[in-house]
Amino acid sequence: MLTNAQIAELLARAVEQAEAGSNRGKALGRASRAAFFWPVEASSLLEQNRPLTELRSVGPWLAGVITGWLLDETIEPPEPPELRRGFLTKSEVRATIERHPDWIRELRADLQMHTTWSDGAAPLREVVAEAEALWNYDFIAITDHSKGLKIAGGMDEEQLAEQGADIGRVNQELEARSSRLRVLRSIEMNLSPEGLQDMEPEALARLDLVLGAFHSKLRLAEDQTDRYVRALRNPTFHVLAHPRGRVFNRRQGLSADWPRVFETAAEEGKALEIDAHPSRQDLDCGLLELARDAGVWISIGTDAHLLRELQYVEFGVALAIRAAFPRERILNYQPLESVLGWAHRQSSA
Repeated sequence: MLTNAQIAELLARAVEQAEAGSNRGKALGRASRAAFFWPVEASSLLEQNRPLTELRSVGPWLAGVITGWLLDETIEPPEPPELRRGFLTKSEVRATIERHPDWIRELRADLQMHTTWSDGAAPLREVVAEAEALWNYDFIAITDHSKGLKIAGGMDEEQLAEQGADIGRVNQELEARSSRLRVLRSIEMNLSPEGLQDMEPEALARLDLVLGAFHSKLRLAEDQTDRYVRALRNPTFHVLAHPRGRVFNRRQGLSADWPRVFETAAEEGKALEIDAHPSRQDLDCGLLELARDAGVWISIGTDAHLLRELQYVEFGVALAIRAAFPRERILNYQPLESVLGWAHRQSSA
């Protein structure tokens, strides 16, 4: 039967055929996005004689439409456009992790999240407390934006130092109550299209881990291989965050000669990120397989801006599992001392 991802694509195509602004068109659109977050396959509900109205954004009318699709053996599974291609659904993520429970049990860290120091919705201590309550982490990285991204309230060097001092106090508070969690001083630093950082190297050198990320000219259709190579040769950061810059149904992201990009990353000792936010899933499974074969390290981060988004780490873990990525090259599965040592060696090279 059709998967939730295929149902989502059929719903998206039905939206295009519906009358603009109609109630049915709006219902189709809501259900198309919700299908990616249904916790179980719609087909399994049908097989169990359970109503599809158990699924979010599915009312009686839509339940009938989807049931018809599921029972129609002549329907060809639709191929989504690039804007919607290669995204895992929550049901796929859940099934993948259920087959490999040790991947969650042994996960040590989430290495991208945001607070009110930039554009996050919650203050530092609330983010730390939520991460500690949700997962049995050894460490997390607070990666608020840098000054070049003004639209996201990016920090300058003075604010970064103030945040670092506050993180130091948080770590003291955690240690005082015998928590195993350690908070890393980090940043999601803005990279120009030329691969240059927007922060002084001296300020970055005081951090535990530096993420670099492109935030401009992300809709270019031309090959961007040279752009990536220049950035990866910049010695001021350790991890290239959300490398393609794609966003589900909004932005396809950049294209490049990926084997060359991954070869350069391996040569320069850089890690590439799996951005685990469901709308990003960047790198996707296909690119992760290429990165795996090139010997690249990866980092997994939720890119959480809301507390509930800290749960999204499962999407990143599932992508790593499905790409058969070796855990010995995933920062999130290494001891804290090993990650700090790895970052220090990259900075000193």
